[in-house]
Amino acid sequence: MQTSPHRSGRRGPAAVLTAVLVACLLSLAGITRAHAAPGDGSVSDPNIAYVGRWDTSSGTTAVANWTGAYVRTSFTGTTVKVKARDAVNFYVSVDGGPDVFHAGVRGTVNLTPQPLASGTHTLRITYRSGDTAFQGLVLDSGARTVAPGASAGLIEFVGDSITAGALTDRLALDSYAWKTGERLGMRHTQIARSGYCLVAQSGCTGLSGQFFKSASTGTTDWDFARYRASAVVINLGTNDIGHGVSGAAFQSAYTAFLRDVRAKYPDAVLFAVQTLKKRYVTPSSERPRRPWPGRGRWHPAPPAARSGGSG
Repeated sequence: MQTSPHRSGRRGPAAVLTAVLVACLLSLAGITRAHAAPGDGSVSDPNIAYVGRWDTSSGTTAVANWTGAYVRTSFTGTTVKVKARDAVNFYVSVDGGPDVFHAGVRGTVNLTPQPLASGTHTLRITYRSGDTAFQGLVLDSGARTVAPGASAGLIEFVGDSITAGALTDRLALDSYAWKTGERLGMRHTQIARSGYCLVAQSGCTGLSGQFFKSASTGTTDWDFARYRASAVVINLGTNDIGHGVSGAAFQSAYTAFLRDVRAKYPDAVLFAVQTLKKRYVTPSSERPRRPWPGRGRWHPAPPAARSGGSG
């Protein structure tokens, strides 16, 4: 077990993008307090909030299917443990403290080797890689879970490696997507994976289709009734150009994708972000000729600084 390293330095393009998105999204970040009966820490416990696209159908195991998925709850007592099905890497934050990295753990994992003071505590477990399966919590005798405070808003980030944070130390936790959501105090999801395109091509999965699936691979449709996004931030196109997608084809696919997303989230604000490498700037910035159906809005996000690297 170890704490993750922290890097400091000048603000790069991802930091600029984070600041811009925070300014644009502040109006969506109202905080509410959820209320539910005390729970037992099981997978079906109503006080455990699953943020992201989770498969909870078995009732005994919840599986995270996209990067940056996490569980949140509060609990009473002085210790807490989590049950892992097989070797997994995850981060744990207790009482809003730094995320502590647990590498290659399995079985029942003690998250509080130093017991806490008596009272009610908060817990967040963020799954990084390995067998990303949550099998419940083990609490002190007589302790219970308590519904966590939850933001009224949720931001869905859609993209490739840049959105997934693939080239950073802590992956999803170091991405602009995660940092934007955290700075706003909002729930956040990352429907993103390295190498993905907008337009499906040989050798490149198209998020214009995979976005609507439960997992980053596979064909099972996601049930959009599970949660509703307040905003959707789309940062795609870095990889399409390397697969020969023309500007016209990109714009056509982007327009269709925005319409499809709007159909799932009729009240969300949609942000079409220019890629950090300035690819498909015009196709991703022009406002469609027809207004989007529904009450939500659409915004071409302000341009960000240039960046190297692939998506």
